[in-house]
Amino acid sequence: MKEIACWFDFASNYSYLSVLRLARQQEVVVQWKPFLLGPIFKEQGWDNSPFVLQKDKGDYVWQDMPRECAKYGLPWRRPSEFPRRSLLAARVALLGEHQPWMAEFCARVMLANFEHDEDIGSNTVIAAILTSIGLDAPALLSAAQSDDNKARLRARGEEARSRHIFGAPTFFVGPEMYWGNDRLSDALALAAR
Repeated sequence: MKEIACWFDFASNYSYLSVLRLARQQEVVVQWKPFLLGPIFKEQGWDNSPFVLQKDKGDYVWQDMPRECAKYGLPWRRPSEFPRRSLLAARVALLGEHQPWMAEFCARVMLANFEHDEDIGSNTVIAAILTSIGLDAPALLSAAQSDDNKARLRARGEEARSRHIFGAPTFFVGPEMYWGNDRLSDALALAAR
């Protein structure tokens, strides 16, 4: 089976591009790997996104995102809060990793953040997304907040560190690692071989 693993954070603007691109394609099977970048950044001594901490990098990214979205035909609105808390969305996504609704859920959360400028850390926003795709929002939100699921997300962060992931999106095709939306085409090409 042709597969690609996509490690992403719902707060990551470049993950937005890749998640929507992967949700649209049907050439390869996607292993969705939601995780949190915050703990990875903290280990590097950062208390925020490099796009916030480094002014020139931040100025660049807000010029780059409209260009990249236009290139891929994706909607774009700069979030009024960046980065947004993605903890709740990641916890729900862990429950959907192997479910048929996962790609749609991920795409809608990304659109909520980067098209509609909605708070993806809000129970109300995530519940509305789950309901819109025909899922039992109260049950999933409850399961997402369980101690077992919280432990799973912490374990996912440990797995990211053990795989030497330092940013998002990151893709794996077998043992081969690719970092950044601009490398997704290369990863997909390898996966399709």
